[in-house]
Amino acid sequence: MKLLIANRGEIAVRVARTARDLGIRTVAVFSDADEGALHVEACDEAVRLGPAPARESYLAIDKLLAAAARTGADAVHPGYGFLAESAAFAQAVADAGLTWVGPPPAAIELLGDKARAKALAREAGVPVVPGIDGDDIEVDAARQLAAEHGYPIVIKALAGGGGKGMRVVREAGELEAAFAAARREATAAFGDDRVLVERYLERPRHIEVQVLADTHGACVHLGERECSLQRRHQKVIEEAPSPLVTTAMRAAMGDAAVALAQAAGYVGAGTVEFIVPADGDGFFFLEMNTRLQVEHPVTELVYDIDLVAQQLRVAQGAHLDLAQGDLQPRGWAIEARIYAEDPASGFLPSTGEVAEWTAPDGPGVRVDAGVRSGSVVTSDYDPMLAKVIAHGDDRLQALDRLDRGLADLVVLGVSTSVGFSRTLLADPDVREGAMDTGLLERRLADVDHASPEDLVLAGAAVAWHQETAALTVAPGPWRARFADHGEVEIRDGRLRHGDTTHSVRVTAERRGDVAGATTFRRSAGWAVELDGHVRRYAVAFDADGLWIARDGHQLHLRREARPRAAHAFGGAHLEAPMPGTVLLVHAKPGDTVAEGDVLLVLESMKMELQITAPHAGVVETLDLAPGDRVVQRQELVALAALAGEDA
Repeated sequence: MKLLIANRGEIAVRVARTARDLGIRTVAVFSDADEGALHVEACDEAVRLGPAPARESYLAIDKLLAAAARTGADAVHPGYGFLAESAAFAQAVADAGLTWVGPPPAAIELLGDKARAKALAREAGVPVVPGIDGDDIEVDAARQLAAEHGYPIVIKALAGGGGKGMRVVREAGELEAAFAAARREATAAFGDDRVLVERYLERPRHIEVQVLADTHGACVHLGERECSLQRRHQKVIEEAPSPLVTTAMRAAMGDAAVALAQAAGYVGAGTVEFIVPADGDGFFFLEMNTRLQVEHPVTELVYDIDLVAQQLRVAQGAHLDLAQGDLQPRGWAIEARIYAEDPASGFLPSTGEVAEWTAPDGPGVRVDAGVRSGSVVTSDYDPMLAKVIAHGDDRLQALDRLDRGLADLVVLGVSTSVGFSRTLLADPDVREGAMDTGLLERRLADVDHASPEDLVLAGAAVAWHQETAALTVAPGPWRARFADHGEVEIRDGRLRHGDTTHSVRVTAERRGDVAGATTFRRSAGWAVELDGHVRRYAVAFDADGLWIARDGHQLHLRREARPRAAHAFGGAHLEAPMPGTVLLVHAKPGDTVAEGDVLLVLESMKMELQITAPHAGVVETLDLAPGDRVVQRQELVALAALAGEDA
């Protein structure tokens, strides 16, 4: 077998790893944005697909099939995302005489349609949430459901998942706008604007069951995964088994998942997702994902099974060599997804070059990554960089090992969710396993996203040492202003920041250029002593200043000659917080707007971002139209305060 991996990033690297272990040669595909990416290096050969936009590269079925023909590949693994749940792609692969590493096209089409999947679940005896579905659901039907069952209700895209095309509606006045937004986002993400509407369960658990089926009629389940910790309907932390699920409940959910898979004629690895009421009484079918899940490693670790290897065996016609009675979870595994996002800025995606990437190791820690030092994170694709997974004898040991792994992970050059994940793992309810799908959103208002103060002080001390040590025997007087962090002055071994003064001493422990980097030219490990307290930091220098990190927390200190005249969302000049495309424009020069009014909407990394007025005023400039591309920190809107008002 020669395997073409029709994907990118972490999952492509992960599939290539197992294929190599099995002696299977691999073919990577890549867009112009991914030239030199880690997944390209992980495979035996690679084929360029085309421009960065996914529709011209990773979603271009004809180009993928041409790549397979050109390289002599005889099988295709779709990974997750992109075309992994495309029945059309699966059928095209089969029609080309290639082996599709996934379920039959008919099963993908059936289960990918949420309405038909719910109907099949009912027929198979699997409980479902009350709702309405079909090809022509309109807003009036949603109003009728709400009248019968009350608010809240949820609108979901029929053709996809991951929270895209999904809106929760809590009162009648929100319904029409939410319905339109769900349809618009569903069209953008899946090319299909159909939606279904369901009763929305407050504070439920999200629990899913892994299934495996072969072409000979055998099907087993590999227990459950707890996926309740979510933000914007995207999973953040996942674990196996679930703290909620008893042995009896596991058997019942597993039987239901297997029944649904067999009713659909399923083959390969798949996941049946359930929603469980807050009291843990019963469960309801949510959807089935006809692919490998992002969080599959936690199942692999507790069941000691390589799911990708099983996919490849099944695709080649082998019988499952797994007996249901032998499949029992051993220990506990927990996974944290690592996103290129800035928690301090509302989790906006972060782009740029990875100056340094150092993965943790240690007992029970596994890292599945799609980046390395020198990788470039763009706005073209999903912002997930990697996953850190920890296994332990019990849940508390797994939690502690995961926390230690996150603390040891070094990422410089882009903002990440690592520090936030550590904060989340320390939450008392998370430690106790008392979770629901809304817990994380409820906690966000109370979470302090500010970087530890010592990062500012240590970063300034490193900059001082770097800039003056070569000029004097003892680094001399120095002053700098950093964006968002004010002025720092260092003189005679004393550091002054605001109203406080600290003693400071700096030692460079390691120096060197960043391998493969174009933006970053120097990196180092530094020991900084502040008031007698020594900590070690990873540092990388760029044209604006430096990145500094410790224990999973990172900070970009940007030098500025004077205070900034404008700040994104905080003044009269609104800047693009990330690169993206203008989706909608709601204002024009001369318009009077109120505080909170949406002026325009950007789309980046599959997300919609509303740019709102920070205060009432008059739009002075807004020279953008839908489809325009913007770069990070580009001025979008100039807003003048209303006469007599202080902005």
